[in-house]
Amino acid sequence: MTRYKSISNKDLVPIYRLMYTSRLLDEKMLILLRQGKSYFHIGAAGHEAAQIAAGMALHPGSDWAFPYYRDLAFVLSWGTTVEEILLNFLARREDPSSAGRQMPQHYGHKKLNIVSQSSPTGSQYLQAVGVAMAGKRLGTSEVVYVSSGEGATSQGDFYEAINWATRDKLPVLFFIQDNHYAISVPSSQQTAGTSVYEMVMGYKSLHRHCVDGLDLEQTYQTVQHCAHIARQGEGPSLIVARTVRLLSHSSSDDHRKYRSAGDLEEELKVDPLGNLQQKLLSAGILSPEAVAELESGIRLQIDRAAAMAEAAPSADPASVRDHLFATPYGPHTVTPFPDDDTQKIVMVDALNHALAEELAANDKLLIYGQDVADDKGGVFTVTKGLSTRFGPERVFNSPLAESSIIGTAIGLALRGFKPVVEIQFADYIWTAMMQIRNEVATMRWRSAGQFSVPMVIRVPVGGYIHGGLCHSQNIEAFFAHIPGLYIVFPSTAADAKGLLKEAIHQPDPVLFLEHKGLYRQSFAMTAEPGADYRLPFGVAAVRRPGVDVTVVTYGLLVYKALQVAATLADQGIDVEIIDLRTIYPLDKETLFASLEKTGRLLVLHEDTLTAGFGAEIAAIAAREAFTSLDAPVMRVAALDTPIPYNWDLEAAVLPQNWHIETAIQELVGF
Repeated sequence: MTRYKSISNKDLVPIYRLMYTSRLLDEKMLILLRQGKSYFHIGAAGHEAAQIAAGMALHPGSDWAFPYYRDLAFVLSWGTTVEEILLNFLARREDPSSAGRQMPQHYGHKKLNIVSQSSPTGSQYLQAVGVAMAGKRLGTSEVVYVSSGEGATSQGDFYEAINWATRDKLPVLFFIQDNHYAISVPSSQQTAGTSVYEMVMGYKSLHRHCVDGLDLEQTYQTVQHCAHIARQGEGPSLIVARTVRLLSHSSSDDHRKYRSAGDLEEELKVDPLGNLQQKLLSAGILSPEAVAELESGIRLQIDRAAAMAEAAPSADPASVRDHLFATPYGPHTVTPFPDDDTQKIVMVDALNHALAEELAANDKLLIYGQDVADDKGGVFTVTKGLSTRFGPERVFNSPLAESSIIGTAIGLALRGFKPVVEIQFADYIWTAMMQIRNEVATMRWRSAGQFSVPMVIRVPVGGYIHGGLCHSQNIEAFFAHIPGLYIVFPSTAADAKGLLKEAIHQPDPVLFLEHKGLYRQSFAMTAEPGADYRLPFGVAAVRRPGVDVTVVTYGLLVYKALQVAATLADQGIDVEIIDLRTIYPLDKETLFASLEKTGRLLVLHEDTLTAGFGAEIAAIAAREAFTSLDAPVMRVAALDTPIPYNWDLEAAVLPQNWHIETAIQELVGF
């Protein structure tokens, strides 16, 4: 008999089967790699006992999993098949993780609730917390497993996730597989202490455990216990499982360069696969012949699966743009609304009303961010009154951590909620850039349509408010470079309401930019559209028709352009002004139609000139409307310098009316 108490003898054979399958898959994939049939591999060898113990203590398909790239044995324990692993490794069309779009070992499986994972270490923690937030709101008993190596716990997102999970007592299991090396860097150089187990001791309501990850019994019992208390609402757990890494970090690494032969030999002595085999033999559960037969059968299964995967069709190059968005955004018609001159509304109130109407219509809509709840209602009062009216469960404050805001919103969106989150100032969005660029924007595409994160990120932007270099930034050009993200930039109250409601109804992520200088300006006031009004993306507005010059702009500069156009009209220059309203999708048709009339184009934006979004518009016009142009495309933008606080210096940096007037006159005189 074995010494196991919570794992029966009859379970040990299937456990050994899983462990041996994982080990042989590592070997097979390395053979295929050496044959040039794939190009990257990360192995689980040495981690199998910890991963299988965790997997068998949870409930695949009802619980949720955010594994990391070394979690081969875990995903096998949750039901991913040998064939699916090899389809993933060979990047075949039927790969269930990504249809060949991601590197091997970036797991995802919709039916098994294994969320699509990407390469950045630690980005999954906050997403797991978001899924746990959703589960708690839905009243389920599910637990969320999120794993990583010990090196990834150096990332700030780890501590942000621990903070939020413990604050709300969420059912998350942080399963840290400590193999003592973050690629080549030993734990002693990673952590101020012997383990992250010690580092997190101050977090209230966090249950902490350090286990021998080579011990099936201990690891299984610990994960089972932590899952149980999580289901009872007693909060998250951190489990540090001490393991060994029997292979190099990846096929691109050679651990012999930084690990001694003696160290590697010592780790082989505690190989969990060999140890379990000895237990099976010594307990008489399997005979040597039975072990050989079992292993031979697994090897045959893997060889056959590899042959099948090699014969499977590769991903079709014609499909490479599929799943970037739910559906291609085609042309739309704007539905007009009554424009009552006697009842005008400022932009900040239009946005507030749009949010209130959508909260009332959709109980899955959530609004959160820093200071968004009452009594403050946001720095600019866009969310004023909403938490009082709809309750603190629907509209609530987040920690002051932008990555946390975006990362948890991903998890909530994965579970069917509609997060509308606020980043207080565009200037502070950069700590969330990893989550936005590598997670939000790619989720649908990288999972080949299995997962999506429909969310809205509201961000106040722009200068002319004497806010200095860290309260005046414009970010549209940075984010326009990210495939998979819609970018909206309204300039009127009506557009703000209609575009925000459209953003909320989109099945894809939207970056919604609000110019701070327009929130309460009388010139941006309009009649308020009704509750059913939605303004489609990709439809620019001609704010002023003209025949001599086309000015393309957006945001606050629409009004500076209008002021200049009125002045130039007295000089006999008729300026057409196009307000883009959305950066992506871009309404090229309205631009081209205007250029056919005017033959001259000035692109006007508030961001810096170099690599600003105006450069993209100029390139499009030069390539696709060249025959309509009678003069070179010109740009007016901010100087290539940060925005200063002093108002005279600020005016020297940002575009002023005289800059616009001079450029138009030069175009007309060309």
